[in-house]
Amino acid sequence: MCPRANMGVSARLSSYGQTPVSRESAEEISETDDESQMLLASGLPPFPNAQFAVLCLLRTLDPLNFTQIFPYINELVRDLGVAHDPAQIGYYSGLVECVFALAQLIAIYPWGVLSDTVGRRPAILAGAAGLAVTTLIFGLSRDFNSILISRCLAGLFSGNVAVIPSVLCEITDNSNQVFAYPFFGIFWPIGAILGPMIGGSLSHPTEKYPLLFNYLFFKKYPYFLPCCVIACFSVLGFISCYFFLKEVLLVSLLFKLISEERYTVRQLMNIPIIQAICASACALSFISTTFEVIFVLFCYSPIEHGGLGFSPQEIGFALAVSGMGAALLSALIMPKILAQYNHARLYHFGMKFWAIPFLSLPALNLIMKMGLEPGVSKSGPFTIIQVWVGLVIVLAFVRVASLGFSINMLLVKAFVPSPAALGATYSLVQFLICLPRALSPVFASSLYVLSHKYALLGGNSWVLVLAGFSWVAYLLSRRVVYYACVD
Repeated sequence: MCPRANMGVSARLSSYGQTPVSRESAEEISETDDESQMLLASGLPPFPNAQFAVLCLLRTLDPLNFTQIFPYINELVRDLGVAHDPAQIGYYSGLVECVFALAQLIAIYPWGVLSDTVGRRPAILAGAAGLAVTTLIFGLSRDFNSILISRCLAGLFSGNVAVIPSVLCEITDNSNQVFAYPFFGIFWPIGAILGPMIGGSLSHPTEKYPLLFNYLFFKKYPYFLPCCVIACFSVLGFISCYFFLKEVLLVSLLFKLISEERYTVRQLMNIPIIQAICASACALSFISTTFEVIFVLFCYSPIEHGGLGFSPQEIGFALAVSGMGAALLSALIMPKILAQYNHARLYHFGMKFWAIPFLSLPALNLIMKMGLEPGVSKSGPFTIIQVWVGLVIVLAFVRVASLGFSINMLLVKAFVPSPAALGATYSLVQFLICLPRALSPVFASSLYVLSHKYALLGGNSWVLVLAGFSWVAYLLSRRVVYYACVD
């Protein structure tokens, strides 16, 4: 067993010279406020429900702002007239979608270092305020350059996404983290579901809701309303943070005691366990994002071309059911599992399942082909039931394997080299999680298309390639277990 993998920061402060506190440290602490001395004397305070609720709200801001443009971005590009050829609309809309992710990627680590320097609360407040302003600017933009600039700025302010789990790390301990982390993880997919719903239902409000929004302003700015609603979420996050989210006392206290401890990216990557967590998190993100892209392509592709021939509504239903299952798994089952099993080994166990979904999808296409009724391009009802049962099983494996994201946060918390490097470490890991999300969609879609275009392995060469990547991700997770045991 590897007991240290389940240890929290509060349990590991002794390795940083904090618990027990030396006479010299105690004398230095006495010069600080009385509240800090009480913190050291009594340990971490009871679980702060209000602060946790604020963090859950803040967790939704990134996916809300990122995904709300998806339903109408092609229409917006068309309205701007920037694409002279309709075939180029996808290029310009993809550029708008990409610039947010790339800007966020660049800003993640600097935000983490900044939070280690000035505190978590100022970094979160600045990010929420910046997101609100830049989203409103996007809704008021009338030319393509303004849209790109506003989305780039929004991505930069959303770069503080790694600061929020840093706060979660500092307000939890071993008694509550097994519940807090899985429950906290639910709110990113909630934001990713709400974002497109708001964007799709509120764009062009004068056409959709003429009785409520038949005003010249909304005719002139048909995409302002969804941006305004999303900005209101950011404003709510700012207000909630300002009034209810306290600066974690542990951070400000430790800065006084170990202000000389600062870790660069090179120093963090030279720590074997941090290096293993980073590599495994990057691989996990790559495999997860690749499956999301492949799954939609596979479901949408015609049966004769190796897919299931689903409609967008059926695909959306499958994804919604999968998301609901993930939420229930995280909230009801995951806390009990985390409380009973070693986190590093549990993380490694989940990585074993990633190859199964990729290998199973072609079997579903085979079932669909075998069930095709003569002279009809549709399968019979019994075949449809079989395929949906198979999809539920495949997506169940995916949801179990995806719980590695929540466990990853716990591993970072357990093995952060110093409390003063908490924000920087989380930001480094988050950077390596976001990097594949910016690159793997192009890789996955290209691999799928080329496999069918050139009939490589009967159009299923993508299965072999991605199953191979899943095996590599599994091997990388073994390093996490190894270093967790020897560290």
